Amino acid sequence: MAAMRAIAESRTVSTLATAFDAAGHQFALVGGPVRDALLGRDVTDLDFTTSARPDETRAILETLTETIWDVGRDFGTIAAQVHGNQVEITTFRADSYQQDSRKPAVEFGDTIEGDLVRRDFTINALALMLPSLRLVDVSGGVEDVLAGRIATPGPVEVSFSDDPLRMMRAARFTSQLGFEVAPEVRLGMAEFAERLDIISAERVRDEFVKLLNTADPIPGIRLLVETGLAERFLPELTVLLTTQDDHGRHKDVYEHSLTVLRQAIALEESRGHSPSPDTVLRIASLLHDIGKPTTRRFERGGVTFHHHDVVGAKLAKKRLQALRFDNDTTKRVAMLIELHLRFFGYSDQPWSDSAVRRYVRDAGEELERLHILTRADVTTRNRRKAERLEHAYDDIERRIGELAEAEELAAVRPELDGAQIMQLLDIGPGPKVGEAYRFLLEVRLDEGPIGEAAAEARLREWWAEQQ
Repeated sequence: MAAMRAIAESRTVSTLATAFDAAGHQFALVGGPVRDALLGRDVTDLDFTTSARPDETRAILETLTETIWDVGRDFGTIAAQVHGNQVEITTFRADSYQQDSRKPAVEFGDTIEGDLVRRDFTINALALMLPSLRLVDVSGGVEDVLAGRIATPGPVEVSFSDDPLRMMRAARFTSQLGFEVAPEVRLGMAEFAERLDIISAERVRDEFVKLLNTADPIPGIRLLVETGLAERFLPELTVLLTTQDDHGRHKDVYEHSLTVLRQAIALEESRGHSPSPDTVLRIASLLHDIGKPTTRRFERGGVTFHHHDVVGAKLAKKRLQALRFDNDTTKRVAMLIELHLRFFGYSDQPWSDSAVRRYVRDAGEELERLHILTRADVTTRNRRKAERLEHAYDDIERRIGELAEAEELAAVRPELDGAQIMQLLDIGPGPKVGEAYRFLLEVRLDEGPIGEAAAEARLREWWAEQQ
């Protein structure tokens, strides 16, 4: 209770509580902040609920601050900046989804108890009334917080019908908090999985990203797959369960993919990678082998997956577009998946400087992510093989560093630009300029910096051969 008292006595919270109380409205800190305070976790978001209607909430906030946003006015939510903290205040709710609707039918409630009983899980159906510091727990939420259990305040079928996205949220809390879902919740997730189809792709995407960006998303992902929810929005992942890897001895591609994700997250931390959590890297790690089921072939007593990198990149692009990911994220993920096999083979025969330059050129801005993904993709139990691959990648990173220092490798380009090419060859803009530029780029990649004079001579020789 000491942690909650400290929050209540903070300048932002006490100012709000005093203002709403003076206006004759109930006011409470609600949900995640209360749960996290009980768990001893840092409280970063301040979410409040009140008996005041949105217009009344805004009127009260206008006496406290000039920075106010109607972020979800139709849903009863008003946000504001109060004493340097962003807060969201929502009117008591009692809404639900209709059977075939993607949006909830918004209804405002009159009591804190009625608001809490309609919330997603008991661990979030907690409110600290302010300024009285009275804790309201309508469904045993405190007990479930202490037990590490995810349960619904009322019948599972009512909760998941009210908002089917709660099923994905259960998976996220499994990873975020390290909690276990109650048996009836797991059964309900499986029974009502199809109900997820009425939720917009954007909301499904956002919840999936929140799960991926937890410290350990693996338990939540497993829950989504095992209950059939992943099949509704990411079927390319679930199909991996029946696809053996090219060793075919100790793991399927699904387990391998989870291991790669786990190892990529560990490398995020150990390498001081930024951003962290890295959504692009984590999606690419999870989906890097989704091209294997389509390309699986049984040859000479073994299994092959030729070109699964290219096929996987196309499948990932299509799926991320369906989930309404932005174009930049989609492009970067697809590129990483397409390039993730490029390194393998280096350990058998080290590359020429030209090949290293091309590796860097093709990776572009994704080079550091590609380093992490490629290292994380080594999941073999053969220690000798794992060490050989690790040493090989240490070597290629060393060579990239040396070449970069000597040649400004991160910005590989010919010694002559388009304007210089047109002036030297006495031609105007057109396809020939592009051809000349690509010729000089190939020279740069093959031979490294050769100087502007040598580049001019090589260009003249090339141009003469074109005539």
